[in-house]
Amino acid sequence: MNRRDAADLAGMVGLGAWVAFGVLTMVVIGQDGAQLWSDDGFLAWSLGHRPDVAEALARGVTDTGSGAVPYVLTVLAGMVAGRTARRRMGAAALGLACLGAGQALRYGVMEAVQRPRPARADWAASAGGWAFPSGHTTTAALTAGLLIVAVSLRAPRGATPLRVVIGCWGVLVGLSRVYLGVHWFTDVIGGWLFATGWLGVCLYAMTRWLPASFVSGTPRAPDDPTEDHAPQDPGRRGRSRPA
Repeated sequence: MNRRDAADLAGMVGLGAWVAFGVLTMVVIGQDGAQLWSDDGFLAWSLGHRPDVAEALARGVTDTGSGAVPYVLTVLAGMVAGRTARRRMGAAALGLACLGAGQALRYGVMEAVQRPRPARADWAASAGGWAFPSGHTTTAALTAGLLIVAVSLRAPRGATPLRVVIGCWGVLVGLSRVYLGVHWFTDVIGGWLFATGWLGVCLYAMTRWLPASFVSGTPRAPDDPTEDHAPQDPGRRGRSRPA
């Protein structure tokens, strides 16, 4: 897939996610933040299936979706994506910018929508702020997306199992928020859609405007003697040119 096709794909996926996120946001606002669809069903199931071991595991998973972990993983993604030390630092900086700007935009949406969380009596983990979209879910999904892109750049054909593991981690962080009772399921869906939309925007911009050599290799030197010349004819090797 060439750069233009990759940019178009990222743009289309991002646009589709933004449209879906916009529709869901309007529905949440229209219902004054009340539960939607199967929100009650998912929460009821979670409350009825919380053995101590599973609850502890869910807390461990959910903790990886906030704090320093996503930022460390984002830097790791940059280190994987770049081929030289300078490009690794640049890729890490771009990843952190994508994650940080996405967080700021998400906070703005949360403050605008102001959806309440489930009742505090149902919580099995700490939480703060408004509910929609889920912060842990958004952060983990953005981080997982950046990691998958980095792995795909370095090993486009041989890293499918690793990509699946990374994707499952991003999904499980979101589901753990519902299981622990601190978010509605539609908050998590909103987080996934938001992350996909924002990642699509970032990847579109990076693919269209970054130089082709940023992650793919060293550009050819301007004075390369083979550049802009036709291939040499092996059959003419050693012959003098006609006068």
